Amino acid sequence: MSAARQLFRRKPITAPSENPDGLSRKISAFQLTMFGVGATVGTGVFFVMHEAVPDAGPAVIVAFLLAGLAAGLSALCYAEMASAVPVSGSTYSYAYATLGEIVAMGVAACLLLEYGVSTAAVAVGWSDYVDLLLVNVFGVGIPDALEGGPFEGGIINLPAVVLVMMCAILLIRGTSESAAANTVMVIIKLGVLLGFSAIAFTAFNADNFADFAPNGVTGITAAAGTIFFTFIGLDAVSTAGDEVKDPQKTLPRAIIAALITVIAIYLLVAISALGTQPWQDFSSEDQAEAGLAKILENVVGAAWPGTILAIGAVISIFSVTLVTMYGQTRILFAIGRDGLLPSMFARVHPTLRTPVHTTVVVAIAVGSLAGFIPLDSLWDLVSIGTLVAFIVVSLGVIVLRRTRPDLPRGFRVPGYPVVPIVSIIACLYILSGLHWTTYAWFLGWLAVVLAFYLLWGRRHSKLNGTASGDGADGGADGGAGSTGAAGRGTASPRGGSAS
Repeated sequence: MSAARQLFRRKPITAPSENPDGLSRKISAFQLTMFGVGATVGTGVFFVMHEAVPDAGPAVIVAFLLAGLAAGLSALCYAEMASAVPVSGSTYSYAYATLGEIVAMGVAACLLLEYGVSTAAVAVGWSDYVDLLLVNVFGVGIPDALEGGPFEGGIINLPAVVLVMMCAILLIRGTSESAAANTVMVIIKLGVLLGFSAIAFTAFNADNFADFAPNGVTGITAAAGTIFFTFIGLDAVSTAGDEVKDPQKTLPRAIIAALITVIAIYLLVAISALGTQPWQDFSSEDQAEAGLAKILENVVGAAWPGTILAIGAVISIFSVTLVTMYGQTRILFAIGRDGLLPSMFARVHPTLRTPVHTTVVVAIAVGSLAGFIPLDSLWDLVSIGTLVAFIVVSLGVIVLRRTRPDLPRGFRVPGYPVVPIVSIIACLYILSGLHWTTYAWFLGWLAVVLAFYLLWGRRHSKLNGTASGDGADGGADGGAGSTGAAGRGTASPRGGSAS
């Protein structure tokens, strides 16, 4: 096989199946929808709004709509790809099946960046709400030395590390347990956010929207770029392809249901919060940490609403961290199963049916980031990773419609090919608003991952052992994706593996 043919070989598409040595299918449609909501709602309102409002002013509502529109178009493309390629690995697996191996590794770099940084950054924000809760309830907060890393004048952000470790333990314990816990936490968080909006609307003042777009279109675009990373939850839904019941129908339904819920909650909270105070106050020092709780305390003139919101935030951010960590472990699992990472990443515990080794590696890496590295300036890195992933999914729909038009699909993008094309354009537009330093960091990380692939990954790819690794014949259904947990399988005559 020529070098170019090797780099762009495609993984055969297989029908979903239950592997006794692999992950087990235990997640219901409702639980999967809660995964998407859990990984999305929380970050955008508890953290990012106070980053985005100073850029866009009250027009942050438009930024939320712009980000939601791009995410919505991409969600339709995700729904079709998830129904056609119902396996773990999300955009990485979709790119592998449609655009080739080296593109899949480039997408994997985006996914690992967005999941790793967002999980660590959210865990750091969790410690701020824990500190506020302790102060309001017990009158004693977390010592400064244990609430920031060495670059911030402390020793370690201990609450952030503890959160990551608790999520890792829950994920190792089992998928069904994690899904059930996340569902409970998401219901509580939605109740708290609805309560916030109800209280905030009592102090609503339309004059706060007078200076609607102080920084013009540039500010709105910049805010949309910052906000967009919060829609990572839509990608997180598609990482559960190997663990959801009836994936070809459940995955698209859960993606669309999560999107509708997320946009509705974002707009409700943003409008109610902006109505309580001038937009300039969102960048004030007293709202830099646990901002929404401070808003409620200012509205009511007492600490108890802020305490309730802090409790909701602690629970909410726990669910965000849990699901984003879950997504990262399943992406690494899929890459390891394909042979592009060492086989330890694809091992599944025989009793727990979870990738224990992968979860431990992710916990150590993310815990180290959260505990010692300041991440405030890295939000846009998550957005760029998410946007690139969304572009690849939209492009993958177009490619797969042309190369495999007869492939069974549980969902088809309405308005094809307009919707995938507009989705790509919308994502490119939001990308244009990111700072050049974000691109520099992103390209540096991408170069590292692709160098690893060229030097190690391509030599160990499971497709090296197949008679035809490009999947171009349209009938390679044998299933590189149907190997056992540790990648066991033998070459089949049609380019798959006979497990």
